[in-house]
Amino acid sequence: MLKKTSGRRPAKSVITVRAAPRDRKRALVSFDGRVEHAAIGRSGITSLKREGDGATPRAAMKLIGGYVRRDRLLLPSTPLPTRTTRTGMLWCDATRHALYNRPVKAPFQPSHEELMRDDGLYDICLVMDWNLLARRRNAGSAIFFHLIRPGYEPTQGCVAVSLPAMRRLIPHMRRGTVVKVI
Repeated sequence: MLKKTSGRRPAKSVITVRAAPRDRKRALVSFDGRVEHAAIGRSGITSLKREGDGATPRAAMKLIGGYVRRDRLLLPSTPLPTRTTRTGMLWCDATRHALYNRPVKAPFQPSHEELMRDDGLYDICLVMDWNLLARRRNAGSAIFFHLIRPGYEPTQGCVAVSLPAMRRLIPHMRRGTVVKVI
């Protein structure tokens, strides 16, 4: 259970992500006394994140909201703001574009991620505030907390958990929940 602070607002929660022993492409996610297995970037964790390096940034990143494929699954109740993923929703990862590391809509020619994927990775896709407020070119984009590939294959820099783990975590997530990668 989340601890209450004075008044009505629950204390901000922290989800800790640390590299798994003996495999830098996997991680252990700790929250509220639970530990879940996760996949992280193919290059492990880095303090010097660069676009396309395949590494997960070592940082404390706040969750700001997310996207859900409601045509595929029902999401447990969560205070985290979510939008229904629809065809044409994209995320710009073109470092020289004015909308770098921002959601965009199709048609969009510069490099981008499709949020409505066939492989299910983004059926639940939570946006972390990496390089969002004060964007720096080439410092990494589309750093999400999403679902895993079979076999916990590494991500391109995101944190990914199984659907059962996400279902256990998401009811406790809200805007401002910190995902701390150490």
